[in-house]
Amino acid sequence: MSDQSFLDWPFFNEEHRELAARLDRWAADHLPALTANEHDDLDGTCKAIVKALGDAGFTTYAVPASAGGHHDKLDVRSLCLIRETLARHNALSDFAFAMQGLGSGPVSLFGSEAQQADYLNAVATGDKIAAFALSEPDAGSDVAGMTCRARQDGDDWVLNGTKTWISNAGIADFYTVFARTHDSGGAKGISCFIVEAGSPGFEVTERIDLVAPHPLGTLTLTDCRIPAAQLVGTEGKGFAIAMATLDVFRSTVAAAALGMARRALDETLDYTAERNIYGGTLGELQLVQSKIGEMALGVDSSALMIYRAAWTKDCAAERVTREAAMAKYHATETAQQVIDAAVQLHGGKGVTKGYIVEALYRDIRALRIYEGASEVQTTIIARQTLANHAS
Repeated sequence: MSDQSFLDWPFFNEEHRELAARLDRWAADHLPALTANEHDDLDGTCKAIVKALGDAGFTTYAVPASAGGHHDKLDVRSLCLIRETLARHNALSDFAFAMQGLGSGPVSLFGSEAQQADYLNAVATGDKIAAFALSEPDAGSDVAGMTCRARQDGDDWVLNGTKTWISNAGIADFYTVFARTHDSGGAKGISCFIVEAGSPGFEVTERIDLVAPHPLGTLTLTDCRIPAAQLVGTEGKGFAIAMATLDVFRSTVAAAALGMARRALDETLDYTAERNIYGGTLGELQLVQSKIGEMALGVDSSALMIYRAAWTKDCAAERVTREAAMAKYHATETAQQVIDAAVQLHGGKGVTKGYIVEALYRDIRALRIYEGASEVQTTIIARQTLANHAS
């Protein structure tokens, strides 16, 4: 049983504790069957997970109350607890939930009442799958290098360009797409649009295979025409919309990494208690205990940083750019170390397919890259720290 004592920390209230316990029970009861075929039917499994999470009421936490959500505004502590719990049970299930929140995030934060009614209610019930289309072949970490363009033509917008590394590509019902609407240069002049999967000129032109598979691909927009009403927020404010969305969801990436690290530690504690060696158990060896101590320290320090950032966003500050960057950097890097240690302590079984720590070793790697690579996070932390000092 994973350590749950962190739920008694003052970051949480009783509602959060009840949510964590309820989801943990649900995940144990439902995810094994839902994910049994994930390697043979990746798309079908993701769709089934989203629908099941919707039927159980968990995707209501991914949208605001104005669109069928659980809270008046997105509660980052709840989002983090859900991602941590799901990632501890099954990484693909965490991904499926996460994209419901991130993909619809611009609409939750900046969408009109009509847009929220048209899209978010179905996200909350698991009847529509969302995707977030920001990255391009030459504009990943450097969002300002975006070349995808949108021009207004009467009552429509016409989009042209390529988006890649897009999660849920091919299974999403709609995409929040960022495109340049005028040539101000840099981060200026970017806008956000809702593009439905069936829009003329919209095509998924590539599916990308990863070491830990999930639906990922490249989108091509060729004279893709959408109604003017599909513009999210104000024209030219797309960069701010993207950054505000990431400000909410970046801490949840850290929480997913924490869930994986917790599972790796749990698996290691079980294995070292049972593995006999040199007349005792593996866990009785001093070097092994030292490694377990480091793993436990990493897990708790990550949890403190994650839930500090989440609590601050929910209760104390509008923006948590620095806190979220710290949490994302620390938790993903630390989870990689914890899982690597788990693989090492499992010996040959740690690199054998069918063992949980082997799957975790593949699952964790991408988290150090997406939604801002670790190197980007250190830059953000430094810039925010310098700005705070100067003021």
